[in-house]
Amino acid sequence: MPSILSLERISKRFGAVVVADSIDLELKDGEALGIIGPNGAGKTTLFGIASGTVSPDFGRVLFAGDDITQLPAERRCRMGLARSFQIPQPFSGMTVFENVVVAAAFGGGERESVVYGRCAELLARCELVGKANMRAGRLTLLDRKRLELARAMATKPRVLLLDEVAGGLTEHECAALITLIKDVRAAGISIIWIEHVVHALLAVVDRLLVLHDGKFIAEGDPAKVIRSPQVAEIYMGIDTDA
Repeated sequence: MPSILSLERISKRFGAVVVADSIDLELKDGEALGIIGPNGAGKTTLFGIASGTVSPDFGRVLFAGDDITQLPAERRCRMGLARSFQIPQPFSGMTVFENVVVAAAFGGGERESVVYGRCAELLARCELVGKANMRAGRLTLLDRKRLELARAMATKPRVLLLDEVAGGLTEHECAALITLIKDVRAAGISIIWIEHVVHALLAVVDRLLVLHDGKFIAEGDPAKVIRSPQVAEIYMGIDTDA
């Protein structure tokens, strides 16, 4: 299966802090990949490098085989690389529907008049049809996260980067979000998901990576990786001798 997104020998530091130390990452077309790691491990920085909001000190970003390292974030988005953010920041004074239309028209590079039908379908998939005319600033946390996904999907992505979308949700809300992400994946979209809510990741991803001190220290089958003594000690703070 060919790679849709690759990071090659990516390095990044902020002063004395190394957040990426010659990292290699490959996302296969149609794959769902999970990334875990302690706070400050560099997970969100990797997303910034992949999506174009952070420049690497060294290395390349490839999308569908093309080198996109020097392309701005908006160009990458229109090529099919979309992301969500850990803290949803919709246009709070606009309606839910208007938020999705803006994403489709500007992020997807389409005329506003041709995206209305697709935006309505996305709101239905994300269970937001009944709130289409509500100001986005009045949404609950779960619905803001649903809107964040709808906006990302409106750009017609081939790859979707999810940044801790399950954080702050109740068990019931988390289950609803997992169902939605499974639906996104069923549409053929490749996913990289950073998450601290590990059981949510395990319900979706094919492969799990563990990032620590700027390097991947474990990779493979999610259930096996999460049971690794090294991961338990580094990520969960459990002494391997306990």
